Amino acid sequence: MKGKTIDELNPGQTASFTKTISETDVYMFAGITGDFNPAHIDETYAKTTAFKTRIAHGMLSAGLISNVLGNQLPGPGTIYLQQQLNFRAPVAIGDTITATVEVVEIIREKKRVRLKTVCTNQDQVVVLDGEAVISPPRYR
Repeated sequence: MKGKTIDELNPGQTASFTKTISETDVYMFAGITGDFNPAHIDETYAKTTAFKTRIAHGMLSAGLISNVLGNQLPGPGTIYLQQQLNFRAPVAIGDTITATVEVVEIIREKKRVRLKTVCTNQDQVVVLDGEAVISPPRYR
């Protein structure tokens, strides 16, 4: 299975992936990364923060972008080269996050593609946005 080559991509193409963030996701992410910040895993502590509840790691939501790039657009064979992120709003356990990527620019001479990246929650609130640069698969 191969993703789209640079010749199969056009500005404006989009793809998305949606996932509800569970308590298990947050604990597993903490275990994988070693980020045991109590804002993510300790409800008693989290009640003392500005958010008043535990929030998911920002990079957990950002990781959903990787799902879209590696599985859909461009898809298998894609190499993630760069990601710029702006964290706009917290993600609570139980929020449903949709990661969307949109092709913005094809840089043929460098065999690169620039994409707009956005994650929104179930209320259409942007929780993070940014821009990615990838190298799409060379051959189909």
